[in-house]
Amino acid sequence: MAEETIFSKIIRGEIPANIVFQDDTVTAFRDISPQAPTHILIIPNKLIPTVNDVTEQDEQVLGHLIVVAAKIAQQEGIAEDGYRLVINCNKHGGQEVFHIHMHLLGGKLLGPLLSQ
Repeated sequence: MAEETIFSKIIRGEIPANIVFQDDTVTAFRDISPQAPTHILIIPNKLIPTVNDVTEQDEQVLGHLIVVAAKIAQQEGIAEDGYRLVINCNKHGGQEVFHIHMHLLGGKLLGPLLSQ
């Protein structure tokens, strides 16, 4: 069994967060250290540590993450100009919390995906 993370506590409401969306499948909240004017984390309520841990049973949940991201982008007023969705995997990918999560970033021109 995967270890519980800070995100698990946010999902249950044990740690305060600025939640912008929550249903039985996913939770979305504003990043506490935003890298863009809009920076929202969208996470499955089920603990999946990394992309490497995704199974076929998780396909519907992960598809729902993208559907929710599009809805939030529309609500935040960034859908028309565009936004970026990022999922990091493990240390070299920049993952810091081992509960799979998608970053929704927008509200300005984001520039190149990677810097050298």
